[in-house]
Amino acid sequence: MNGRAGGAKIVVVIVDDHELFAQGLALLLTREWGELFTVGGQTTYVEEAADLVVGCQADVAIIDLTMPPLGGVAAIRHIKARHPTTRILALSGTDDMGLAEEALRAGADGFLPKTARPEALAGPLWTIAEGLCVLDRTLLDALLTTTRRPPSALLDGLSDQDLRLWTLLATGMETTDIAARLLVSERTAKRMVAALLHKLGVTNRIAAAAMAGRYRLLDDLADAERLS
Repeated sequence: MNGRAGGAKIVVVIVDDHELFAQGLALLLTREWGELFTVGGQTTYVEEAADLVVGCQADVAIIDLTMPPLGGVAAIRHIKARHPTTRILALSGTDDMGLAEEALRAGADGFLPKTARPEALAGPLWTIAEGLCVLDRTLLDALLTTTRRPPSALLDGLSDQDLRLWTLLATGMETTDIAARLLVSERTAKRMVAALLHKLGVTNRIAAAAMAGRYRLLDDLADAERLS
């Protein structure tokens, strides 16, 4: 890692209600990577975060997501509203992936668990300051798994038979073959397809197949068949 042009250091602020952790991190950044970073300040209060960032024109803010009473996500929103150029690294001591996702949607540029060694934060901090994003692998896997699944509101309205029919439609199977696979008459199969299209909110089989592809239902079907 190299310093910025002209020798300017990356100004970092720390927003964390665990004072020992914050002080230790500040000391580490100053002692071990003082040529790269300077700590502009730290606070244990969410309400002071934005003022602190603005006051020292911070390049990066390190924010604990589980700070009471408002929470770190509120601090992220306040900072981004008042000083949108400040980059934010969110930290969390919990395994709440929903909270991490909320932080990213609020404007965080990276997320790491607090189980990460403090010595390992220099690289991510520098990366975020340079305009890139940093994500813990566990969170990335969780986000990818979530995005590939149909919305829960849609799934709640579909029966197991609907899901099976949807996968059959996605393979391009004709109505007669669907009827044979589901052990129903062709007329009944047509009614079932029409009802499924209505539930999915689409007007034809092509749109239903495209939606199934987007949610990777055929991948799930293939996995199930390999296990059966």
